Amino acid sequence: MRIASFNINGTKARLPRLLEWLEERRPSVAALQEIKCQDDSFPAAEFEKIGYKAIWHGQKGFNGVAILADGVEPVEIQRGLPGDPEDEQSRYLEAEVGGVRVCNLYLPNGNPQPGPKFDYKLAWMKRLRARMAELRAAEIPAVVLGDFNVIPEDKDTYSVKAMADDALTQPESRDAYFRLLHDGWTDALDTLNPRGGVWTYWDYQAGAWQKDHGFRIDHLLLSPECADRLVSAGVDKEYRGREKASDHAPVWVELRD
Repeated sequence: MRIASFNINGTKARLPRLLEWLEERRPSVAALQEIKCQDDSFPAAEFEKIGYKAIWHGQKGFNGVAILADGVEPVEIQRGLPGDPEDEQSRYLEAEVGGVRVCNLYLPNGNPQPGPKFDYKLAWMKRLRARMAELRAAEIPAVVLGDFNVIPEDKDTYSVKAMADDALTQPESRDAYFRLLHDGWTDALDTLNPRGGVWTYWDYQAGAWQKDHGFRIDHLLLSPECADRLVSAGVDKEYRGREKASDHAPVWVELRD
């Protein structure tokens, strides 16, 4: 079972690239972030044509998440991250697919920091940890994946100096991320690439892609029940180099049945 995450940076702008990736790689499940469309304009019919059924949680112009499953209907469990009834941003969607709980997130960026956006990021991560603790306590096979907007360690960026003041590398962001791992979750990409140097994002600016100036912010966290089934994990890096590509590359994990 291949479960993938892809910050598509707008389904309308990237639809040809997204359909291309789905048909070429054929993941069992694809979790999308930054779909950047309202619920009524999500192109579900286009995915249906190639055999994918979808659920989505949209928002006009920015944010938005979706879960696509190959040949089966994702069973929605949770829409929106619990813990703050006033939070109206569409950043979390949870579904059951093939006996695995797929928890798709687009974590707040947090810039500029310090400030209210960074405070929102840290509060959101605290709520995420609480939800993940519930899944752990229930011993549910789960994959929590998406754009975490956290560079966990120095080995996960092309330049520590360039990112020093960014919300993605602040001690508070990293501490919140490592609390998740210490709670018993496995970072699939890091486990299989312990030396680092694996990027999932390259900015559109300053020739970052051409220079390979990237960093790792898209993560796949496995509950113990899924970590025991880990076969492989990787980044579909070549898709970042295609015409009108997202600034993220898809990441994926393979679990044995």
